[in-house]
Amino acid sequence: MKIVTANRLSDGRVIYAGVDNQPVDRLEQASVLDEATAEIVLADAAARPDIFVSPYLVEVQDHTPSGRDRLKERIRATGPTVGNSLVREPA
Repeated sequence: MKIVTANRLSDGRVIYAGVDNQPVDRLEQASVLDEATAEIVLADAAARPDIFVSPYLVEVQDHTPSGRDRLKERIRATGPTVGNSLVREPA
């Protein structure tokens, strides 16, 4: 099974194709698709560059990335890896 993911043009955030190919922010909201349907949804997302930037397919199992890029996709789904890691502890 697969999902379609991309970045949103307006703010660069990770988005997914949800119900009716509408952009959603959470991996759990993404539509899980069979191979043939995933290709159609991917083509639809690619035809909407005003929303979906560089869409691609990700293998999933129960809304959890499962393919060879599973670590990358888990990191993308949870947000930036910086943030608190740049905050210094008071001396």
